[in-house]
Amino acid sequence: MLTAITITQIYVPDQDRALDFYVGQLGFEVQSDVDFGPMRWLTVNLPGQPDRAVLLEEPGSAGMSEETAAQVRELIAKGAAGGHLFFQTDDVWKTHAELKAKGVEVTEEPEDRGYGIDFGLRDPFGNHLRIAQVKRA
Repeated sequence: MLTAITITQIYVPDQDRALDFYVGQLGFEVQSDVDFGPMRWLTVNLPGQPDRAVLLEEPGSAGMSEETAAQVRELIAKGAAGGHLFFQTDDVWKTHAELKAKGVEVTEEPEDRGYGIDFGLRDPFGNHLRIAQVKRA
């Protein structure tokens, strides 16, 4: 029986730039950074959550033709590659202000949506991220 989701994957065209964003701006930690020859296995996790990681994978690294990888990179840039990450915070306004101060591009300002307050942003490549302060029942 399945017991947990441990790794979520998103495509990033440049893993070093992805590290600058996810570690340097969002506050993730590097979980693993391994050269497997045809691909670099690069995972990051939030501090205190080592059992849940995000694989930052370059298109074409394993089992993908260069033609398909180019199409994936194009879709990422358009924000249409399907990469979405959802995060939770205890103070959406503080998190919003901190990220804007670090130069993160916020695409949707905080808004009360009934279940809580959330806002949207994109990573440097076009992947969508949402950060929410969920109302407690």
